[in-house]
Amino acid sequence: MNKFASKIGWRFDNTYSKLPGTMLSKLAPIPVKAPKVVILNHSLSKDLALDFSNTNDEDLASIFSGNLLPEGSETIAQAYAGHQFGHFTMLGDGRAIIIGEHLSKNNQRFDIQFKGSGKTPFSRNGDGRAALGPMLREYIISEAMHALNILTTRSLAVVKTGESVMRETPLIGAILTRVAKSHIRVGTFQYAVISENKNNLKALFDYTINRHYPDLKNLKNSPIKLLNLVIEKQIKLVVDWMRVGFIHGVMNTDNMAISGETIDYGPCAFMDNYDPETVFSSIDLQGRYAFFNQPGIAKWNLARFAESLVPLIDENKDKAIEMATECINNFANIYQKYWFQMMRKKLGLAGEEIKDEGLIVELLSWMHKNKADYTNTFCFLMNEKIQDDKIYSNKDFINWKHQWQERLKLHNNSPEKSLDIMRLANPIVIPRNHKVEEALDAANQNDLNPMLKLLEILEKPYEKQKAINNYQTPAPLTNKKYQTFCGT
Repeated sequence: MNKFASKIGWRFDNTYSKLPGTMLSKLAPIPVKAPKVVILNHSLSKDLALDFSNTNDEDLASIFSGNLLPEGSETIAQAYAGHQFGHFTMLGDGRAIIIGEHLSKNNQRFDIQFKGSGKTPFSRNGDGRAALGPMLREYIISEAMHALNILTTRSLAVVKTGESVMRETPLIGAILTRVAKSHIRVGTFQYAVISENKNNLKALFDYTINRHYPDLKNLKNSPIKLLNLVIEKQIKLVVDWMRVGFIHGVMNTDNMAISGETIDYGPCAFMDNYDPETVFSSIDLQGRYAFFNQPGIAKWNLARFAESLVPLIDENKDKAIEMATECINNFANIYQKYWFQMMRKKLGLAGEEIKDEGLIVELLSWMHKNKADYTNTFCFLMNEKIQDDKIYSNKDFINWKHQWQERLKLHNNSPEKSLDIMRLANPIVIPRNHKVEEALDAANQNDLNPMLKLLEILEKPYEKQKAINNYQTPAPLTNKKYQTFCGT
């Protein structure tokens, strides 16, 4: 065992690499010139039972750049396919390498992946590298999502490579270390089902069950059981996105994880003023992945997952398709159930009433019409006065608020109970897009203080914190549309 395995506590137990060879490529990260640690996630390292306190900065930079691989690592790039903006294509880890599967103290298994680690057989025309800004964006947003209690991959470290990457202009090169329950995607199953090796699909299915859902292992028709479980997990995930105004921006099938985690923080952003058609991604020209389209796209992606499982569901193809279709057709009812549960919590409502739908829709319609801030409107209802905003003196809002207050009294509810419910569902602070951009701009100028301050505040999104008003107000009004980019 080398010094880094013994000092740091890596416990690699690599299993994905045992799948058929066509499902992956074994290769090492391409070394970089002068790696330097930008940020290390000490909270996450503690959760992973890793200790970096006795490792110097130079060695840490070598480890998290891939220049120095820990003993027990087995570096692979995964093959997968995917529908990108509705169009099917063959893909794979074009700039990412999994260095191994680490076991935490309670034997939870996590992929440790480098993002921006160089070319792979799946890079196509890409350089396999990443720029500092997008890697720090993923660090900030993924950690914010974790604090918001939303299932997500997480970020362990970001290092600068000492090299430039060419996009429209030369940018600072960087590598992100991502931690995930796994990187098995809907697109992984799409790849397996069309690959030449007909055993790939069954091997991947068995592996997924063993790794993530062992309780399904001996059940009758476990492929249908897996489909239903993944449908429910993805519905819960998207409902959580809708709860906080998160827009993923690139919901391709290769960015939907079977584990139910949010994965890939490319052109993601958070909505300020409530507008269901909000799009931030520079490449989403048709609004395919707009805020209000996310549930429908989740269903579409899950239908592609169902198609991939058809050969395993039943030998009779027509029967298998019928069974899979029935599962997908349940999506709307399940989503509606969880969405209404979530919205009732945001409004502090106990029990269920027939008129709840009208009450909820009326508020959202008013917010849209009056360009009200999504997060801060619910904060206002919790008596959190973030802005001196005359918008809430609007006659229609006052009338709606009276109806809401009458509804709150039902089902033995009390003001204290409703407030407790609301405080668990409504963040007081989110990663405001302009504050994220300020932090990234400063980091590109070697000033990490704005980013560290932002991360500190985002650690406690549901708690009252002193002097954070600057982080709670939307960006100043401008004619310039805010856009996010994939980073490739």
